[in-house]
Amino acid sequence: MRRLRRCLQHWMIRSLGYWNLRNSRVCGSGTQGALTGVGLSIGYPLALKGSPAGLSVMSAAPGGPAEKAGIVSGDVILAIDDTSAQDMDIYDAADRLQGPEGSSIDLTILSGADTRHVVLKRERYTLNPVRSRMCEIPGSEDSSKIGYIKLTTFNQNAAGSVKEAIKKLRENNVKAFVLDLRNNSGGLFPEGIEIAKIWMDKGVIVYICDSRGVRDIYEADGASTIAASEPLVVLVNKGTASASEILAGALKDNKRAVVYGEPTYGKGKIQSVFALSDGSGLAVTVARYETPAHTDIDKVGVTPDRPLPASFPTDEDGFCSCLRDPASCNLNAARLFARS
Repeated sequence: MRRLRRCLQHWMIRSLGYWNLRNSRVCGSGTQGALTGVGLSIGYPLALKGSPAGLSVMSAAPGGPAEKAGIVSGDVILAIDDTSAQDMDIYDAADRLQGPEGSSIDLTILSGADTRHVVLKRERYTLNPVRSRMCEIPGSEDSSKIGYIKLTTFNQNAAGSVKEAIKKLRENNVKAFVLDLRNNSGGLFPEGIEIAKIWMDKGVIVYICDSRGVRDIYEADGASTIAASEPLVVLVNKGTASASEILAGALKDNKRAVVYGEPTYGKGKIQSVFALSDGSGLAVTVARYETPAHTDIDKVGVTPDRPLPASFPTDEDGFCSCLRDPASCNLNAARLFARS
């Protein structure tokens, strides 16, 4: 129960309700540096006509069960243990993919035009929350080297991993950054605050409000800032939730970044859990998060500054290819970083 209480201090869930053992397991595991599962990062598919009905594979953890079975970024999960993934929420899917070490799970995978069944055995693996890539644009004078950072979760390693990625990209003379928060469902609230401070040297990050008004204010003070000046773009979608929305809202409202994508998930409540005798709990809303512009994001989400083309890629290789060949995704580097 101590672990559950700690988790709920940093996570947001949508409404007053019953907090069951299943929810507790998903919450507790997602904030740690290691997980027991198949090693998949999943997200909602691109909104393209004729796209397969399922959940997209964003990445497979190196050395994890999924990677060893040949599952790669761009594959689509059609079913999990004979349950269709067509209308499955990513939180439900993430819970189904986790389980006891050594237990098995049956996935129906679409790879290109081929459908196959893959039986995986769950293993303990380390979760790296950040993937990064330097993208060089031939013949471009401004922002010819762009640093792409994909943040997949806010676990206990997230802020440190973002800092490390920025430093390594700077060694390659990167002139601008893209922070991809698409399909990042959140995690530890303090890590979200620390990552905002990396990009901001001043300004409000988030307000915590209750029925009486503002209860607490988190602000950037410059102490942790290492990247407050380079151009920054943030990518979001309907899978961007919780701590991701706090970060995106802070960077948007402080004019630190241009936000692209679609409205985010809308997780804006802070809840406390009262323990029940069976190990479950009753979740009660005690406060809410508001962005620096006092936008209550609950059930509405953070509205981006601009939409992304439907064909815009969701991984680092695709992103770099897009910038090298703008016609393929209808967006070039100059337009991406333009302020107006």
